[in-house]
Amino acid sequence: MSPFPLSSAALLKSAADRVRSARPELADGLDLSSAQALRAVRAGLNGARTAPDEEVLAVVVIGRLDLPGWVRETCAFALGLAPTQREAWRRSFTRTVYLAGSPANLRERFAFDHVAGDGSAAWAGPAPGARTATLRRLLKSFEAAHELTAQRPATVTVPGRPGTRGPVRRELYLATARVSVTGALVHLNHLLAEAVLDGLIGPGDRLTLRFVPRLSGLGARLAMLRVDTDVHRPDELQACAGLTTEV
Repeated sequence: MSPFPLSSAALLKSAADRVRSARPELADGLDLSSAQALRAVRAGLNGARTAPDEEVLAVVVIGRLDLPGWVRETCAFALGLAPTQREAWRRSFTRTVYLAGSPANLRERFAFDHVAGDGSAAWAGPAPGARTATLRRLLKSFEAAHELTAQRPATVTVPGRPGTRGPVRRELYLATARVSVTGALVHLNHLLAEAVLDGLIGPGDRLTLRFVPRLSGLGARLAMLRVDTDVHRPDELQACAGLTTEV
């Protein structure tokens, strides 16, 4: 994807392209011409889920949250998926459920597909919801409603042996203004997972996480955006996180 500025048109294009990428068979019949139309499309897709055996979701159990480490392990989880899992998760818009709990206390009862090296978090799926139903009933949702505070930039290396393209460096921007910690996790998760699925993030890559109030006015060359409805202006879109081109 070529870099683009953060204009309203660019935000709309990014959000619409995400729908087209996840559900290309529906793209021609959807109105993706405005933020309002896009919101209606999202509501329709959420209200008309695919069959239970086709829709998949990932589950992450969070015992201790360290955002840079969580970024690294989220990439590792996505990179470890089989091609069929990647395709199914993409079609479900990389849906993920966040739960609060201790992975160490759960590993004897539940089979996780990826566990952070320090045991701070564990991932299951993506798979049909029935596979993780017991786990989701057992644990409460991870709730961190307090506003995310700006932190020092942190650089992480994506686990794994680099492929033929070799490792690259990118910057990962996260908007913090009026964003809860839980909201930040949602935005980062979608951006990172889909960047892995698109081949923008690979093993050995170095990602520098930077916290900014807003992404507008950065001047950075962005290769991917996480776009959502503006919480204060529901008829407009806002950039919540962004991944730069190679630096």
